[in-house]
Amino acid sequence: MQSGRGKINVWRLEFDLSAPRGIEPLMGWTSATDMRQEVAMNFPSREAAIAYCDRNDIEYRVREPKQRKVWVRTYADNFGPTTVRGPGTEPIS
Repeated sequence: MQSGRGKINVWRLEFDLSAPRGIEPLMGWTSATDMRQEVAMNFPSREAAIAYCDRNDIEYRVREPKQRKVWVRTYADNFGPTTVRGPGTEPIS
């Protein structure tokens, strides 16, 4: 099962773009002149991240994590009458 629950107790600091991205004319790659966008820092708590920003005069905006919806299902639910089936999987009558 891949529920993606790793590193959920970490607060992350990411910088906004200060200059727009450009398109390199020869190859068409997207390039940027602002190297701060490459930096991301992790903190053990929200307070630690805010304290770092305050110490270094960094403007910040806090995005609260979304509440996770958990759908509890059993394996037998995969074979119920309401399960979507592909072509050629209709029951034999």
